[in-house]
Amino acid sequence: MRKRLYEIIEADDPADGLDKASTAYDILMIVLIVLSILPLAFKAEPHAFVAFEHIAVAVFSLDYLLRWATADYKFGKDGIVSFLRYPFSAMAVVDLLSILPSLLIISPAFRLLRVMRLLRALRVLRVAKVLRYSSSLRIISAVLRESRRPMAAVLTLAAGYIVLSALVMFTVESESFDNFFEAVYWATMSLTTVGYGDIYPVTYTGRAVTMVSSIMGIAIIALPSSIITAGYIKELNRRIEPEGAHVETLPSPQIYTEGKTEKL
Repeated sequence: MRKRLYEIIEADDPADGLDKASTAYDILMIVLIVLSILPLAFKAEPHAFVAFEHIAVAVFSLDYLLRWATADYKFGKDGIVSFLRYPFSAMAVVDLLSILPSLLIISPAFRLLRVMRLLRALRVLRVAKVLRYSSSLRIISAVLRESRRPMAAVLTLAAGYIVLSALVMFTVESESFDNFFEAVYWATMSLTTVGYGDIYPVTYTGRAVTMVSSIMGIAIIALPSSIITAGYIKELNRRIEPEGAHVETLPSPQIYTEGKTEKL
């Protein structure tokens, strides 16, 4: 019984075949996640939103308890170790943080904690739960893991250029910037080619630096896109190709001439 529950609540793996019950559960959870964060887009919460919040929190709490009860299947370990380990896993922490703020409005026992209403904003973390149910997002997550080294190199390059251009601009445009942070702010906006226009250079040297920074920004910002695109295509090809697939090579045709065999 517990093993079947685990198979249903865990994200369906396409390699294991389609499990209709697991797919239906995944769809239900995605719908609940999206609808449960919808009230955050409104300043006032109508009674319908409050009622749905109660239902959503009840379902999320049951989901959390079921995952905890089947933790031994998830980690592949028997005994109490798996049950002690689960609450400290990354997704379990996300689940718990997305549930706890809602308890402030559900249970009267938490009235004294209403000073911590800002914690209700943690319900946004429910978006992270979609990672568990979406195969597309799991692919993107795998791509980001595989591309972390080149992405780190690009971010290092961007950070270095921002600091360098900020130092140059802060030196040549001392009247335009009150402090170095404003220069860093300008360099970041210029590198990303956003340019809000609240801070801008007035000297020819400063404008020349701005032109170079904007051109460099086009090149640097394009690098992460190409890295992620290449990694995404590679991951898709890896998942599409059947495991162990190989191309069989046919034996070379042979001919018999004067007592010896030769390959064509």
